[in-house]
Amino acid sequence: MTPEQSVYTMRLNRFLARSGVASRRKSDELIASGLVRVNGEVVDSLGASVDPERDSVEYAGQSVHLPKECEYIVLNKPAGYVVTRSDTHGRPTVFDLLGTQRLGTMPVGRLDMDTTGLLLWTDDGELAFRLLHPRYVVDKVYEAVVRGRPSEEKLHMLREGIELDDGPTAPAQAEVIRCEGSGYRMEAHVRLCIHEGRKRQVRRMLRTIGHPVRMLKRVSFAGLILEDLKEGAHRTLSIEETRALRTQVGL
Repeated sequence: MTPEQSVYTMRLNRFLARSGVASRRKSDELIASGLVRVNGEVVDSLGASVDPERDSVEYAGQSVHLPKECEYIVLNKPAGYVVTRSDTHGRPTVFDLLGTQRLGTMPVGRLDMDTTGLLLWTDDGELAFRLLHPRYVVDKVYEAVVRGRPSEEKLHMLREGIELDDGPTAPAQAEVIRCEGSGYRMEAHVRLCIHEGRKRQVRRMLRTIGHPVRMLKRVSFAGLILEDLKEGAHRTLSIEETRALRTQVGL
C-alpha cells in the first residue's frame, strides 16, 4: 500500500480490535508474531496502518473485516468504577458494566473514579477524536454538590476562565441551581458547562474558587442526556442521536 492510495487509514492493531480479533494490546502481540498479513504479505511492524476499504487483512489465514456499522452506547457510570479495561489495584472497571461491547468499542474520554454520569462509548474513531478535540467546542455539562454557596463573583471567575496549575481554562457556563442546609453545613448544587477535558478539571476549578466538590455527575455530553437511565445501566443511541453527534462535529 502506497501513501497516495490511502484516503482513510487506521492503525493495524486498532483495525484488528474493531474487527473482534483481539484487544489492541493483544493485537500488537499477534502482529509481532507474524500472524497477520496485509495484501498477502506478513506485517510485523507495530506502527503499520491499513486502509479498511482497499487493503485485504488476514489473521491466521482467515480474512478479517470491519463491522458494517459502528457501535454507539451511553452508560450511566456509578461511583467507584475506573475508566480503564483492567486495573492494577483490582478495582472494578466500567468494562465490567458493559461486557458485551466489541473489542474496539471504547469510552470517549474519562470520568474519574468518584464521578458519576454519562459516558459515551463507540468504535467510530473519527467521531471520538473530534468529540474530544478542543477545535469542535463540545459541551460537557456537570452538576456538582459543593461546600458552601459560590458568590456571583466566584461564578464570574469560572465564566471568565481561571488559572489552574496546567494553565488557564476556557470560559465556562456556571450557575447555582439550588442550596441546601445553612451555616457551615450549607451545600450548593452547581451546574457547570465546559468544553475541555483535562484531568479532574471540574473538581480543580471549583476547589480553586474555594468550593470543593462533594459529589460530581456528568449530566450531558455533546447534547446527549441520560434521561431515565439507571446507574450502571447502558443503552444504544438512536439513529437520530448518532446523526446529531456526527453532524455537530462536521461528519
